[in-house]
Amino acid sequence: MSNVISLRGKQPDNEKITINLGFVDLGRIDLLVQEGFYSNRSDLIRTAIRKQLDIHEAEVSKTIDRHTMELGLRDYTVADLEALRNAGEMLHVRVVGLARIAQDVTPELALETIGSITVLGALQASKDVKAALADRIT
Repeated sequence: MSNVISLRGKQPDNEKITINLGFVDLGRIDLLVQEGFYSNRSDLIRTAIRKQLDIHEAEVSKTIDRHTMELGLRDYTVADLEALRNAGEMLHVRVVGLARIAQDVTPELALETIGSITVLGALQASKDVKAALADRIT
């Protein structure tokens, strides 16, 4: 199987999130943007999130180690899954970051080879594969 690719230092595809903020906090953010501290609201929010993640880096690393999770970008190809099927093994996906199941993986192959999926971040796969594995995704 392919190696895990670290996302640090690369510009990965982004996942959009929605947050609710009070009017006062939003106004304070807009003030900082207006004064040139940040280029826009998203820039401030990304910076604040990264700062908190850096503060908790040790705890995140310990948790990843404890749960034997992979950190970064993890691709699963047809060849990877066919090798598992041929070896009679099941895959248990545990990723912090982005897990991608190749678009040419069929729902049948996914069902035969993927026992569970836990992704803290984002999972990219075809709609059919996601539907087939819905009861295995947590």
